[in-house]
Amino acid sequence: MNAATSNASAYQQLDDWVDAHFDEQVKFLQALVQVPTDTPPGNNSPHAERTAELLKTFGFEAEKHAVPEAEVKAYGLESITNLIVRRPYGPGKTIALNAHGDVVPPGDGWRHDPYGGEIDDGAMYGRASAVSKSDFSTFTFATRALESLGQPLKGGVELHFTYDEEFGGEMGPGWLLSKGLTQPDLMMAAGFSYEVVTAHNGCLQMEVTVQGEMAHAAVPDTGTDALQGAVHILSALHALNADYLKVSSKVKGISHPYLNVGQINGGTNTNVVPGKVVFKLDRRMIPEENPIDVEASIRQTIEEAAKSFNPPRGGRTLNVSIRRLLLAKAMVPLAGNQALVGPIQKHAAQLFGEPIPAVGTPLYTDVRLYVERGIPGVIYGAGPRTVLESHAKRADERLVLEDLRRATQVVARTLFDLLS
Repeated sequence: MNAATSNASAYQQLDDWVDAHFDEQVKFLQALVQVPTDTPPGNNSPHAERTAELLKTFGFEAEKHAVPEAEVKAYGLESITNLIVRRPYGPGKTIALNAHGDVVPPGDGWRHDPYGGEIDDGAMYGRASAVSKSDFSTFTFATRALESLGQPLKGGVELHFTYDEEFGGEMGPGWLLSKGLTQPDLMMAAGFSYEVVTAHNGCLQMEVTVQGEMAHAAVPDTGTDALQGAVHILSALHALNADYLKVSSKVKGISHPYLNVGQINGGTNTNVVPGKVVFKLDRRMIPEENPIDVEASIRQTIEEAAKSFNPPRGGRTLNVSIRRLLLAKAMVPLAGNQALVGPIQKHAAQLFGEPIPAVGTPLYTDVRLYVERGIPGVIYGAGPRTVLESHAKRADERLVLEDLRRATQVVARTLFDLLS
């Protein structure tokens, strides 16, 4: 039997194993969806404990790495326990498979129980069914399928199940990597099935506090309206988007930078001139941009706008303070990622019946934390063509189960190629 025939036989065995155990995989995912991980508030350790229990039934021992409570509280969350499952096979490369369990709260408008894991017309509904508890199951069952072959393997697999993607990842993969708890050679992170993502945007988030002077609404000129001042600053920030449209990324799938103001708070009552307004902005950075330069430019725009605001006669000038909330660098392709891209594209094209492109995405993810440390990575997993189709971060998030099945087969085949 030649190598090609031997590999084809192994691929068929992997596919058959996934098919035979798919009902078990679906139940595993349902159990994960049924434990809430709303972030905020971010009490995620109970889900890690439940995941570890379920993994143990497969013979997978999960190391539980609890981030110290003081660090988590200072970060703005309640509890984080990250999991590592190590499956060593022999000398060779270690491949990390990372998915995150933390999710945004469900919000309103659901037709299905957001924590039910209900199945309707071939899809599973529930918060994180698509992003990304789905790939807890994809990666776990792909690894089990690989081991079911009983063939000699080289290197190893690590499952990294972490709980800080929604807040930036520093207490998730960032914490594991900074503590020296893992140093894989390659990594794959949770994604969707119809493309391999090799690059993504960076993200800068900032909190801006605009301080004026409160006054009675009957005599507004005796104070300085912080809301009017904030509007003046916001106009200057939003005007930047016109210039950003002229800047294009060379990475397929990524267009241009963008600035969004997503939250504004301020004032004390309807009959009081607001003395303080706080807003939070989100600036998406294409891979070609320098994050330090971007932050400096935003700060300069805010400071110049504050200086140009004209308070009422006798009113105080605006006092503006700026605090960085998050600086997530862009993910850039590393040369070694082709070892993952090639097999994923080959097997996904066969199993999904269409070409699978390698592209960038305007989102930002935890993968950057591996790439920053020189670990080549890609994003691939179970899901539809777009975030919109998955309803991620919206009501009735769902995952088509056939995508889950085939993505698991793709990942299992890819692991075989790399480790056999």
